[in-house]
Amino acid sequence: MKLVLLFLSVMLMGQLGNNKGLTPVRILNFGQLEPYLHHENDTVYLVNFWATWCGPCRKEMPAIEEVGEKYKTRKFKILLVSLDFPDQLNKGLLSFIQKNNIKSEVILLNDPHQNQWIDKVDPNWSGDLPFTLIYGPNFRETYARSFTFEELDSIIQPKLKSL
Repeated sequence: MKLVLLFLSVMLMGQLGNNKGLTPVRILNFGQLEPYLHHENDTVYLVNFWATWCGPCRKEMPAIEEVGEKYKTRKFKILLVSLDFPDQLNKGLLSFIQKNNIKSEVILLNDPHQNQWIDKVDPNWSGDLPFTLIYGPNFRETYARSFTFEELDSIIQPKLKSL
């Protein structure tokens, strides 16, 4: 019975969002997230690993959102992978999304086995945040740093032109 209640509460939490204009936040483990890191089509993907408790992550979020807005009609997708604690979903993550008018897709990664999955994202990633993966047809690049809009735009724009 406890397991059923736990499962139902996790499922409900995974569907939170869209109240008061919030971006829906799904809660996934790494196995569920991993396919998002390997799409094989004609789209450029920006996957950003971040957390609300990370100052550089919060600072770069407007730049990521601005790039998303600039290329919203192009074959460009953003996925924000939050590493916040699930028990901080309402007070931390959803509050941050609402306050900052985040429009990009947000996933809360709930998988405490980071030593097993960090290398699967990128073998050179130390686990520091923010961490950004940008990939598409015939390229895959990773960045262990924060960005300004101009820096992100200078990476994304030529990739979209080559599609």
